[in-house]
Amino acid sequence: MHIVVTNCNTTQAMTEEIVRGARAAAGPGTTVTGLTPAWGPESAEGWLDSYLSAAAVLDTLRTYEGPCDAVVMAGFGEHGREGARELVNVPVVDITEAAAHLACLLGRRYGVVTTLERSRGQIEDSLYAAGVAQNCAAVVGTGLGVLDLGDVQRTQEAFVTAAERAREAGAEVLVLGCAGMTGLQRAVGEKLDLPVVDGVAAAVKLAESLVSLGLRTSRVGSYARPLPKRRVWGAGRG
Repeated sequence: MHIVVTNCNTTQAMTEEIVRGARAAAGPGTTVTGLTPAWGPESAEGWLDSYLSAAAVLDTLRTYEGPCDAVVMAGFGEHGREGARELVNVPVVDITEAAAHLACLLGRRYGVVTTLERSRGQIEDSLYAAGVAQNCAAVVGTGLGVLDLGDVQRTQEAFVTAAERAREAGAEVLVLGCAGMTGLQRAVGEKLDLPVVDGVAAAVKLAESLVSLGLRTSRVGSYARPLPKRRVWGAGRG
């Protein structure tokens, strides 16, 4: 089985970190390829970045010619998952809804700990679209930008502080609200005394399950194949 993981930004170091987390979660016999968009934002933080990122990720998937049994979209709260489901012929699993669905199996209400507060609206909208917003107690920002997550000590401290706020709001399970936080659950889970769900790991395991069960995206209705027409991508690329 081969899973393709798409980073939502152009930062290669973050793609490599995401792939490490994906491979750690993958079962025997599953290989993982990470894709970094050739254009777009270096970090996705806000509506403009998110829409730009979505187009870049779709372009990346459109031009990818390697093996692929499922796609994992590693942008928490970012746009594009519905378009990807129209575009490719394999299951597409978004880390946002994957993490939320697994969190709902572990507790009545979950909380999302993310980067900047400005990302809350996008994440909330994404959770509503996935049908799991009613179980979300809070989306809490750490105050850290995506590119600040390389500072492990600072990130852990900020995460614990934000997680305490989420727990006070009623969260019984925590969700890592950024792909760049992959691996953090191992370091802080015991401190918080709460289950912590990593979206990349959750998405990989769900993708493996869909492939193993022989399930694919429905082509009836919402995710029907795109209508045939001329489309111009980027700088005149058809």
